[in-house]
Amino acid sequence: MLPRRPRLLAAAVAGWLAVAAVGGCSSPLLEELTPSSVPSQVPVEVSGAEGEPPVVDYPQPYEVVRSGSRTVRPGAGEPIEDGGPVLLHMYAEDGRDGSVISSTYLDAPAWYTFEPESLGQNLYDSLRGKRVGARVLVVEKDGDVPVVLVVDVLPTRASGTTVEAPEGLPRVVRDLDGSPSVRLPDAEPPDELLVQPLVRGSGPQVDIGQVVTARYVLVRWSDGAVVDSSWDPDVAPQSATIGIGRLIEGWDQGLLEQSVGSQVMLVVPPQLGYGGTGSELADETLVYVVDILDARYQVTEEASEGGAGEDTTDEIDEPVEEASRAAAPDDPTTGG
Repeated sequence: MLPRRPRLLAAAVAGWLAVAAVGGCSSPLLEELTPSSVPSQVPVEVSGAEGEPPVVDYPQPYEVVRSGSRTVRPGAGEPIEDGGPVLLHMYAEDGRDGSVISSTYLDAPAWYTFEPESLGQNLYDSLRGKRVGARVLVVEKDGDVPVVLVVDVLPTRASGTTVEAPEGLPRVVRDLDGSPSVRLPDAEPPDELLVQPLVRGSGPQVDIGQVVTARYVLVRWSDGAVVDSSWDPDVAPQSATIGIGRLIEGWDQGLLEQSVGSQVMLVVPPQLGYGGTGSELADETLVYVVDILDARYQVTEEASEGGAGEDTTDEIDEPVEEASRAAAPDDPTTGG
């Protein structure tokens, strides 16, 4: 089982929400903010394309008259289920001066269980009844700090158009929760990389240098054994930069230009996996089934002030990857 990757920035936001839920706030239960329900509170304007970091606009210093939340975009995906997993991008500003308190866009989306104990009561109440694709604005006071938080709900599994795989390839069967299992054919493995979409998502295509967040299962062709899976309970999706030599070549080649939301089967021969290394998988042909949940360029903290920034992966990628390796030394997707 892979250990959970640290989510320090996301944890800071969720920690604040949990504290605010039990003390120091004017309303323990969040309500939908509208001009009629809170006439004296100036609305926060939230803009930005779907899938992009938010841009927020409000008079500063901002006064939180009443804690609450507002649905900026309802989302059209699967509903969030109580007790199920939830993957979130979160961006929080200090309403006094617009400075960034925290942002998962500096790293990767945060993985939680949809329950108050995991998210905190405030965030749980704000997201209850929402769907994948939703964008929600939350305003709250943390002591004297007015906090303006925007939360994007990401998919936790592939969703899109099913693609029938040709005869003779491994067969993938999905459980009700989306977790895949692989049935191998009675045949010799291919000598070259095989890339087979199984579900074609509707998101943007994966590009070189983006941080890709994915769930996967890994099976050995030689005996059909499951070597690893991020579908195991309490295991978060893995996030890593694609196409720059930090993953095995099978992933670097096979996931490029696949669309976010897709499920892709990769049959990886040894020379594009762990061939030539001391790994126990060095001579193995590997079958990965990968659900691509998110892909985006990272932004620096400076660029995240006020929302989206330019591609600055080279500036901050190394510390992020070092933290990931330290947290998950046995991650079989890494090429080292």
